[in-house]
Amino acid sequence: MINKIKQAFLKHFGSEATFLTSAPGRVNLIGEHTDYNEGWVLPCAIDFQTIVAIRPRNDSLVKTIALDWQSSTDEFDLTKPITFQENKMWSNYVRGVASEWVKAGYTLGGCDIAISGNVPQGAGLSSSAALEIACVKGFAVLVGQTLSSLEMAKIAQLAENNFVGCACGIMDQLISAAGVKNKALMIDCRDFEVTPTTIPDSLAILIINSNVQRGLVDSEYNLRREQCETVAKHLNVPSLRYVNIQQLEAIADELDCVAINRARHVIEENFRVTAMHEALITNNIQEISRLMAESHRSMQHLFEITVPEINLLVGIAADVIGTQGGVRMTGGGFGGCIVALLPEHLIDEVKSSINTHYETESGLTATIYQTKAVEGVVLLS
Repeated sequence: MINKIKQAFLKHFGSEATFLTSAPGRVNLIGEHTDYNEGWVLPCAIDFQTIVAIRPRNDSLVKTIALDWQSSTDEFDLTKPITFQENKMWSNYVRGVASEWVKAGYTLGGCDIAISGNVPQGAGLSSSAALEIACVKGFAVLVGQTLSSLEMAKIAQLAENNFVGCACGIMDQLISAAGVKNKALMIDCRDFEVTPTTIPDSLAILIINSNVQRGLVDSEYNLRREQCETVAKHLNVPSLRYVNIQQLEAIADELDCVAINRARHVIEENFRVTAMHEALITNNIQEISRLMAESHRSMQHLFEITVPEINLLVGIAADVIGTQGGVRMTGGGFGGCIVALLPEHLIDEVKSSINTHYETESGLTATIYQTKAVEGVVLLS
């Protein structure tokens, strides 16, 4: 992939890139829709990445080419207002990062950028965050600016929130920036404290893409956030981080039952994240299995972000894995992927069962990836 993007850059721009950056996608082991509620999450960076090749220019133009979108191109001028592109969604992540970079007070000159990667698109594995973080790192290197992982993540999150229009929390961007090899990170999304969490050697990570495209994710994601904020506002607290189940039950008759269910999921999911951290570091496989199953049921019935195909995949995998590991939906919901932690010796059986049953029952073919936890964004030569 590196040689491919280098050659494409040379062909399109007429000279070699000055440097490349590579940022990983992520899979969230547990902790869904808790990040924007200032709660806890437990993702790991995965060995699928977005690579950005960059060369400075002598003017104020940013010219980009996206190799994985039919070599689509874009161009904008840093001396003029940076506008949203309705027909080139990929370019809005670059534009958004450039806009927030400048807003943050950092300098930026024109540059040529080529983009490629292998993070599955529309699968809930944060291909957008990987692109954003690769660009932030690229801009920092370009102007000789040193940023912490958190500083990079905040700029990328603002690009998503303010420019792209998805009211996401900071999880996706922070794990892409701060990932640690062979570890998940328990992230406190209020204080941004990061706790590396060792994944037991006995467990492999399997990601199964339902190939249900997540067309409603932005609007539904934003709606879920609004519902959570409604409950927090009713209780006069900054976020659901400050609410316990007893407080929620005390106001259950005062708010719409849907909003109460959304809040219940978040409050209980926060407890599951911290419990999952302990289960992983103590190698308590049965507890891992229980927590992941509970998380999925909560996403299905309380937060209502699963779809029949996702539930089908979880059921197929769970029938094979049993209490030897765990499986749940991962990501924002409404399609995308499930994640399983399981012994290596069960991988082939899970694959076979999915290949046997999923297409027959759903009409879709699942894509299965075995992955591992990797480090966050890096500068490539």
